[in-house]
Amino acid sequence: MKVTGKIKLINETQTFGNNFNKRELVVTTDEQYPQHILIEFTQDKCTLLDKFQVGQNVEVSINLRGRIWTNPEGIAKYFNSIQGWRITGLESQSLEIPERDTSTYIDEEPDDLPF
Repeated sequence: MKVTGKIKLINETQTFGNNFNKRELVVTTDEQYPQHILIEFTQDKCTLLDKFQVGQNVEVSINLRGRIWTNPEGIAKYFNSIQGWRITGLESQSLEIPERDTSTYIDEEPDDLPF
């Protein structure tokens, strides 16, 4: 799966017990109702975000992860996360047609056409 949008936030890498690293990225989608999607990059994938910055348009390849946790009362709780594993910058290519420079064009010839 892929998420496309503009980078809203890139957090610093967090390190937890047992040398687990996590870095969070928020991408705002470009649609009628923009969504702010939190995507986690873990372990060696954290460094993928180093070359990106806020405001940049990107495409992020993701996996959806789900897990179950049973609380002390025996009630099961379900959690989802979005994990990124690749990120690519999108260059917006606008096609600009240069304007003609008409300042040097001078029509000094008389209009003597018969029609």
